[in-house]
Amino acid sequence: MTFAVNGFGFASWAARIPDIRTDLALTPGELGRTLLAGALGTVLALPMAGRVITALGAARTTTTGIVVAALGLVALGAGLDLVGSAVATALGLLVFAVGVSLWDVAMNHEGAAVEQHLGRTVMPLFHACFSAGTVLGALVAAGLVAVNVPVLAHLVGAAALVLVLGLPTARAFLARTQEPVGGATTTAGTTTTSARGSAWLEPRTLVIGLVVLVAALTEGAANDWIAIAVTDGHDQSGWVGVLAFATFLGAMTGGRVVGVLLLDRFGRVPVLRGLFVLAGVGSLLVVLGSTPLAFVGVVLWGVGASLGFPVGMSAAADDPARSAARLSVVSTIGYLAFIVGPPLLGLLGDRVGVLRSLLLIGVLALPALAAVPAVRERSPGPR
Repeated sequence: MTFAVNGFGFASWAARIPDIRTDLALTPGELGRTLLAGALGTVLALPMAGRVITALGAARTTTTGIVVAALGLVALGAGLDLVGSAVATALGLLVFAVGVSLWDVAMNHEGAAVEQHLGRTVMPLFHACFSAGTVLGALVAAGLVAVNVPVLAHLVGAAALVLVLGLPTARAFLARTQEPVGGATTTAGTTTTSARGSAWLEPRTLVIGLVVLVAALTEGAANDWIAIAVTDGHDQSGWVGVLAFATFLGAMTGGRVVGVLLLDRFGRVPVLRGLFVLAGVGSLLVVLGSTPLAFVGVVLWGVGASLGFPVGMSAAADDPARSAARLSVVSTIGYLAFIVGPPLLGLLGDRVGVLRSLLLIGVLALPALAAVPAVRERSPGPR
C-alpha cells in the first residue's frame, strides 16, 4: 500500500505536466528547467536518507516523507493556479521531491528487509504496486483533465488521499529490531557487526548505481515527456497524451508482476538485458511509428523499463549489514537521472522536437547492457 500511494501521488502531479507547460507558456527547454527543481529536491534528500533511516527507522522516515510530499503537492498546485509563476511552481515541486524521496528510500529499505525475511524475490511486486498506483493516478488525472478540473483542486484532493491512505501503512512495518539498520539482523533481533567503509567507494555499488541511473532515465523520460510527445509529435488531443502515459504505466505494472517469475527462473542478468533492449525498441516505435505503432511502442517501453529500478534496489540490499548505506548511494546515483533528464531532453526538444529527443533512450541502453552483470545475485558479506 505504501508503494501504491507513493505512485498515486507521483502520477497525480506528473500527469499535469502538459498543463504546467500550457498555463505558464513554457518552451520545452523552460519546462525542463522547471522540472529540474524536482531533481534538486531529490538530490537534497537522497544522500541523507540512509542516515535518517538509521536514526529514525523506516516507519518514521516514511511518515515524515508522506507529510512533506503532501505539502509539496498543495504548494505545487498553488504556485501554478494561484501565483501563476514558474518559480513558485518549481518551489512546490522541490518540496514534493524532498518528501517523496525520503519516502522512496525508506519504503525500498523496508521492502528489501521483507524480501530477505521471506527468502524469495518480491521487490518487483512492491514496485508493481507503485506502478498500479501511478496507473490509477494517471487515469484519475485523465478524467479530471477531460472535464477541465483546475490543477490546484486536483492536487489538493491527491494530497488528502496521500495522507489518509499513506500514513497508516507505516504502522505495519517491521519492528526496528528486525530492520537491517547499522548491522545485519538475526531472527532474534540481535545484530552483527556491519562492514566498514563508505559505500561510495565500493565498485559494485557504483556500477549498480549506473544500471539504476539508466533505468530511472528510461522510466523518467516517459513519465515526464511521453504525454507531450504524443500530443505534439503525433498531433493528438491532450487526453490522448495522458492515455499514452497511463498505457506506459500499465505496461510497466504488468512487467513487474510477471518479472517476479522471470527473475526467479532465469536470474537478474539475462532478464535485465532483454528488457533494456525491449525499452530501446519501444522508444524507437514511439518516435518513428504512426500513432497506433507509437502505442505499441509505449507498451514495449513500459515493459522494458519495469525491472531495472527494483532489481537494482534488491542488488544494493543483498547484504543486510550495508543495505541502508548502499540503498542511499544507489538511489542517489539513480535519481541523478532526474537532474540530467529534464533539462537534457528539454534542450533537445527545443532543437529537434520533444518526440525526436526520445531517441536518446535507445542510445542509453548500450551502457546499461554493459553494466548489468553487477546486479548478479550475491551472498551477504563485504564487497
